Amino acid sequence: MISAERQSLLNAELAAATSRAAFLTAMHHVRSVFSLEHFSLFSVPTPNETLLGPHVLETTLPAELLRDFDRNKLLQKCPVIDRIWKSMLPVTWSLPPGESRRDINCPPLMRDLMQRFKLLMGISFPVNSIDGSRYFFSFDGTRAPFSQIEINELGMIVLQAFDVFDRLRRNELSGPSPLSARELEVVRWTAQGKTSVEIGQILSLSDHTVNAYMTNAIKKLDCVNRTQLVAKAIRLKLIS
Repeated sequence: MISAERQSLLNAELAAATSRAAFLTAMHHVRSVFSLEHFSLFSVPTPNETLLGPHVLETTLPAELLRDFDRNKLLQKCPVIDRIWKSMLPVTWSLPPGESRRDINCPPLMRDLMQRFKLLMGISFPVNSIDGSRYFFSFDGTRAPFSQIEINELGMIVLQAFDVFDRLRRNELSGPSPLSARELEVVRWTAQGKTSVEIGQILSLSDHTVNAYMTNAIKKLDCVNRTQLVAKAIRLKLIS
């Protein structure tokens, strides 16, 4: 399939997405067509932050990889994030060095982590929301580095993908809260650093009940852990 036809078909599939599930299905198709193993969408951290996990909006990356990335405090050392802070241009990387003129200097600990999870190349596209919020799409895998034609094509598809995501995000913001009043209380106290036992004491609930509310909230907001739940609840303005 020629590049223009492929781009048109993928853009049409994305444009037709009216739900988060349909959007993810279309993004999986994009990933597959470009022979990539993973795709992710992140909000851009501020330069003084140290954790990437709270900024994960969608990803197919292994949870263990993200956990080890944050445990080793790699955000401040990540050359991809550094480029995204400084520029709106796509950032490409590949391992081992020398395979592409667009290589970046990867810290040894981060290089080892990428190799352990068989992520040998990738590309990230910074994007801006109409409200000024910054995000970036990342695609990772084991294929050969991208040609400039492929970068241009995928970049146009990313613009369509973000337009769809941003529309869905704004629809979520304008809708009623998906969390119950009690679930919101639990999430608010979690955002303030309280443990389940402490929240139970504040709300006169058992820690088991608090954990049940937390689990329900995580499922409702399609998150993987408490950190992502709090970040998403803040982003959706469910809590402040």
